Amino acid sequence: MAPRAGRSPRTSPYAQLFRNGAWFNMANSRRGRLPGYRYREPMQKGRGATCHRGALQLVQDVENAGFKRMAIAMEPRYVIPTRAHMTDIAVPKMYKEVKQNVKTSLSSAERVALTCDGWTSRATEWYVTITAHYVSDEWQLVSHVLQTREMHESHTGRNLAELLKNAIDEWEIKDKDPAIVTDNASNMIIAAELAEFTLHVKCYAHTLNLAAQRALKLGAVARLLGRVRRIVNFFRRSTTACHVLNKKQKLLQLPVHKLTTDVVTRWNSAHDMLVRFLEQQPAICAALLSSEVRKTEKDLCTLTESDVTTAEEIVNALKPMKEATLAMSKAKTPTLSVVAPLQATLISQLQESPGGDSTITKEIKAAMVVDLQKRHLDLKETLYTCSALDPRFKSLPFLPEDDRQEIYDGLITEAASRSKQPLQQSAAGVQTGVSDDDEGMAIKEEVEDDGVMPVENESNQVPSKRPRASCPLAALLGETYGPARPKKKTPEDQAKEEMTRYREADLLPVKEDPLVWWQEHQHEYPLMSNIAKRYLCIPGTSVSSARVFSTTGDIITAQRSALLPQHVDQILFLNKNLKRM
Repeated sequence: MAPRAGRSPRTSPYAQLFRNGAWFNMANSRRGRLPGYRYREPMQKGRGATCHRGALQLVQDVENAGFKRMAIAMEPRYVIPTRAHMTDIAVPKMYKEVKQNVKTSLSSAERVALTCDGWTSRATEWYVTITAHYVSDEWQLVSHVLQTREMHESHTGRNLAELLKNAIDEWEIKDKDPAIVTDNASNMIIAAELAEFTLHVKCYAHTLNLAAQRALKLGAVARLLGRVRRIVNFFRRSTTACHVLNKKQKLLQLPVHKLTTDVVTRWNSAHDMLVRFLEQQPAICAALLSSEVRKTEKDLCTLTESDVTTAEEIVNALKPMKEATLAMSKAKTPTLSVVAPLQATLISQLQESPGGDSTITKEIKAAMVVDLQKRHLDLKETLYTCSALDPRFKSLPFLPEDDRQEIYDGLITEAASRSKQPLQQSAAGVQTGVSDDDEGMAIKEEVEDDGVMPVENESNQVPSKRPRASCPLAALLGETYGPARPKKKTPEDQAKEEMTRYREADLLPVKEDPLVWWQEHQHEYPLMSNIAKRYLCIPGTSVSSARVFSTTGDIITAQRSALLPQHVDQILFLNKNLKRM
């Protein structure tokens, strides 16, 4: 199409489509034009970096011909930054700025809890991700992804400990009494010990996974899972069978869902595979019996009626573990305080054996109970303390009365000891410095002791005080029989009083957020709220580190498998932390 008179030859109908809008009409008017290139360059390039890091787009998109045409159509004066500028200047600069903001945020925390986990990328590079968590002054649970660093050395506990020590120094959180949450792997346990963390929590989601995996390895369960897996894989690889299954689903008015298979490292994937199989079982049976499928496949695996019943029993037995895993995977509310009551409830439910339980159900429950009972034995006191600080579980009904009182007494002692630290610091400041008012009072006392009162002028004299007559009886018995002086509360007394009132307060419903409750009542319990911040910031799982892996899958793709590890770290850091700045 030939351009009209006065129109630039390079202007396309695509550009005119954008220019017909109100924004471009204002921009093209003489009064509404945007500032010149020199003023806009840093702002536009910074926005470009934000766009690319936030959306995880390819850096080379800025050199894409279609992207260039779109940018020219929207704003012809805009100069697109080069790929080298984005990689070497824009992203590192933004990373440095956001990193300083994160450091400032962490410096205000009462305590910082870390999570750590490792994973292997598409390029066969092993990365270790560390996240940080704390409760802010507004009682919000704040989380940051600190770093995702490649580790070339062997994945031993000593090497991991060195990495953790360097991270603590780099992020300046050594004085925040950091706690760490990892999985139950031996190298992680050794790393936490060598790095000298005061508290090491084993991921409860991983604990649930180990208990469920033990049940899935039972002979009868493993055989059934093998048959179901074989049928599912057949429908996933056969286009004919998949087409027939789709028709049967519509004919039987079932949800048109794809069959899912399990993953060895995730027990809940086996549960989901059985749930989906039972949902689609009528359509699967009809598809396997159809002539279209049987003429192309002779050796078909099918389930008997007893197999289907066994699958239903396995799903029902694993249901509490599934619900517990979902509850522990939350990231916006405290989860460590949930571990103790959840563990007690799971063991209690699994130990119950109604008369209707089948043999396979009893075996599954027994296997999971045995595994759960041997976990977290060294963390019982910490878990109980954290639950006592959660207004939802503070009554600790799963503990005997003596153990319960011991936890409360420990909290009183800790709250009192921590309240003494600022008092001692302020007392030292008072002893070393004397204020002007104190000097004036001291001078006045010295003058009064000399018997001379200060005179403002000759006509206005301050009358002297009449000395009190001494009483021998009052001198001997006054301290014992005189009026009682009000006793000053010690930190221990205040902590006991707060604990008494805290225990008498109504329980918070389980669905409510305990941090909101503490925000509303922090002035009623100043000592207890300080301790609550230290414990409720600790996650019960390392899920936050594991969630970074899925984001990394969007970064290290087949097109970017050669991405440098430092760029992976910067991109992940900005993607997770920019939205919180």
